[in-house]
Amino acid sequence: MATSSLNQTSNPVQNAIATEETRQRKQLVRKKSRDYSQNLRMMAQGAFLLLNIFIGLQFVLFVRFFETGGQSAHVSRPPGVEGWLPIAGLMNLKYLLVTGNVSSVHPAAMYLLLSFLLMSLVFHKAFCSWLCPVGTLSEALWKFGHKLFKKNWSLPRFVDLPLRSLKYLLLGFFLYAIGGMTAAAIEAFTMSPYGLVADIKMLHFFLNLSTTAAVTLSILLILSVFLQNFWCRYLCPYGALMGLVALFSPAKITRDKDRCIDCGKCTRACPSLLKVDQLVTVSSAECTSCMECVAACPAEGALQISVLRRRPVSAAALTAGLAVLFFGIIGYAVLTGSWDSHIPDVMYERLIPQLDRLSHP
Repeated sequence: MATSSLNQTSNPVQNAIATEETRQRKQLVRKKSRDYSQNLRMMAQGAFLLLNIFIGLQFVLFVRFFETGGQSAHVSRPPGVEGWLPIAGLMNLKYLLVTGNVSSVHPAAMYLLLSFLLMSLVFHKAFCSWLCPVGTLSEALWKFGHKLFKKNWSLPRFVDLPLRSLKYLLLGFFLYAIGGMTAAAIEAFTMSPYGLVADIKMLHFFLNLSTTAAVTLSILLILSVFLQNFWCRYLCPYGALMGLVALFSPAKITRDKDRCIDCGKCTRACPSLLKVDQLVTVSSAECTSCMECVAACPAEGALQISVLRRRPVSAAALTAGLAVLFFGIIGYAVLTGSWDSHIPDVMYERLIPQLDRLSHP
C-alpha cells in the first residue's frame, strides 16, 4: 500500500491530472462590485500630466520674458519645474543630510524627489504608474501599439535581463558621482552660473533638439509602441531608484491561492511582464502597483494590494495616500519658506542671454 502511494505521488502524469482536477474544482466567486482602480489611475495620471503641462507653459513664459528683454508678459517662476531635475534633487538631498541645511537653489527638486521616494516606500513604486508623466506617455504608446497591431512584443529572456540592468548601471553612476561630492562641491556647483540656470538649460535642450537627440527620442518613442514601457523597463534610472526603495515597502500585490482560480488573466494583464499567477506576494522591483492585474482578476478577494498581507488597500485609498504625500511635503516646504529658489531676477537677466555659452563646471 505504501508502494502504491509512492508511485501515485511520483508519477508526473497523475500529478498533472490531479492538478488539473483541482483547478477545475475551484469555483469562481465573482467580484461583488465593479473594479474602478484603472479609472482612478487614469484620472490621477491625467491630473498630474495637466499639472506638468501647466507648469511647463508657465516656465516657458517666465523664460521668454528675460529672453525678450522684458518685452513679453512677466510671470512668476514655477518651482514645480524642478521635478524635472532629479540630479539636482539628489545633490540637494545629500547636501541636506551632510549639513542639515536646505539648499537655496532648486530646493523644490529635493522635496519632490522625497515625495516620490516616500510614495514608492509606502505604496511600492506607485509613482511610476500613477503619476509620472513619462510613464503615462509610455503607457499610452504601448496601448496604442496594442490597439494597432492587436499585440505587444517582448524581448527574449536572455536579452531582457541584461537590458534591465542598464537602468541600475545608470543609477549607480549618478549615485557614485554625487556620493563622492562634498557639501562644499555641491554648493559650488549649484551656485555656479550653470547650476543656477540648469532648469533653463533643460528647457532649451527640449525646445532646440539636436539631430542626435531627436533621432534618439524618435527611436525610443517607436520602440515604446512595440515593447511595453521600453524606457521605464530598461533605461530609466529614476524608476530604478524608486524600485529599490519599493523593495522595503509593506504594501504589495498579494494573491490568495484558495480564492484564485488559476485563470492567468493577471499575468497577461501585467505591463511589467511578471508571473503574478505563480506568486503569492509580488515583491519585484519591477512592480509599479498599477493594479492592472487586480482589475483583470475576476475572483473576489483573490488579488489585491495589501499591507503586510493583512490589510487590503483600495484604489481610492492609494489615490488619496499619494495625494496626501505629494501635497503634504510641498505644503511643508512652502510653510517653512524652503520651496522657492532664491535667485533674484537680476541674475536671470544676466545669465539667460548668455545661456548657450554656459557649460558644465
